[in-house]
Amino acid sequence: MRVVLLKAILTGFLSLAASLAICFSIVPLFGGQVDGLGLMMAIICPLTIAIPTSSFHFHQSEKLRRAETAAADALLRLAKAYEELRLQSRLDGLTNVFNRQAFQEDLAGFSKAGISGGLLFLDLDHFKSINDRYGHATGDEVLRKTGQILNAHCRPSDMAGRLGGEEFVLFFGNLAAEDMFERCEEIRLAIAQLDVPAPSGAIVRVSTSIGAVYCEGGFDAEDCLNAADSNLYAAKSNGRNTVALAGSNA
Repeated sequence: MRVVLLKAILTGFLSLAASLAICFSIVPLFGGQVDGLGLMMAIICPLTIAIPTSSFHFHQSEKLRRAETAAADALLRLAKAYEELRLQSRLDGLTNVFNRQAFQEDLAGFSKAGISGGLLFLDLDHFKSINDRYGHATGDEVLRKTGQILNAHCRPSDMAGRLGGEEFVLFFGNLAAEDMFERCEEIRLAIAQLDVPAPSGAIVRVSTSIGAVYCEGGFDAEDCLNAADSNLYAAKSNGRNTVALAGSNA
């Protein structure tokens, strides 16, 4: 408010200066003199009109500026909140990996970008027995810790997702075909080292079966998922807690 008042007073004095300049320049041209009541009017009128008017104008301008700033801040906060909600909507709430829809969308995106890599389909062994024996809270903890392991093994070019239940997927972007088995074993061994305490005090041991397939650039996402699923079935048929890797999909 102080700034507004100072601006208004300055405007008033500028108006006074302009008024006096006009009076002393024009009135003598018509043979008159600037004195007495005329001089008083030339002084009073600019001050009594300019200061209140400019004060109102500057006050309204300041209100508008503050309103625009507040609106811009609100839009920025809204954009950030929307982005947070968008990201949260793509994640599985329990495991913090991508949900099924987000993973499949991004996998299709990798394919369109011509990126090759390794696709892993994981299934936690005997997970139903863990739920039945130790309770769903312990089962949820197993899933949560599995999600942590998968995220920890993801590089910026990789992604992890949960298809549902105890089924997870991983895509290692730009992974060479000859390195796939080693990466699969890293994941399998990391999960096998999980020790999840149950409410009873027992330690729950976890293992996973992995079906993997190498995806050439421009691969069909659905075909690769089906191929990895078939290899997962082979891994489970071979006694579980193992890796099945066969062929590649273009």
